[in-house]
Amino acid sequence: MKRGKKYLDAAKLIDKNQKYEISEAVELVKKTSFVKFDATVEAAFRLNLDPRKAEQNLRGAIVLPHGTGKVSRVAVIAQGEKAKEAEAAGADFVGDTDLIQKIAGGWFDFDVMVATPDMMAQLGKLGRVLGPKGLMPNPKTGTVTMDVTKAVNEIKNGKIEYRVDKVGNIHAPIGRVSFDSDKLIENFRLLYSTLAKLKPATVKGVYMKNVTITSSMAPGVKVSIESVK
Repeated sequence: MKRGKKYLDAAKLIDKNQKYEISEAVELVKKTSFVKFDATVEAAFRLNLDPRKAEQNLRGAIVLPHGTGKVSRVAVIAQGEKAKEAEAAGADFVGDTDLIQKIAGGWFDFDVMVATPDMMAQLGKLGRVLGPKGLMPNPKTGTVTMDVTKAVNEIKNGKIEYRVDKVGNIHAPIGRVSFDSDKLIENFRLLYSTLAKLKPATVKGVYMKNVTITSSMAPGVKVSIESVK
């Protein structure tokens, strides 16, 4: 893969063989962001997990203390009083069968979907469409719930989802390059401590093999886990 000059210049500032203290790693990520927009900062955890084992297929959600810098567009599938609650909470789109039909027709102008349990049977028909896009509501991430007010508020206030991929890695956003370093570090620490607590009992050997933080299109910076504990 051929890299551009800006990427190569940024890469020169990072020692690929070194694991940096978290504060230094964050500073490097901010310094090496070369895009013209306010890039997303992402943390990547290389974990010793086998997602084929149910207990090691980690998935969940947390509300970052300083949010992600992005306000998500929330669609809520609910009816009656729950639909009214969703509207009052600030959901961007609210509906029941009408909204489901709209999505079936190819409409996806939202970032997160919340649904009440009674609507899941109808919504399940769209699993093939919503699943690959990561948009299917799930009880594990708090997006299948009767408490639509809480769900919408959390999403609007910086809730992120994390999920193990096929090879045992977890990637999640922790903010923007424009964030103060302290805020990025606090967001990162919460994600790290959450994943550390979720270590399955069946994992043998080292659980967290590698942790890297990076910004959009920029090189990654390895983090010393010892500096985070």
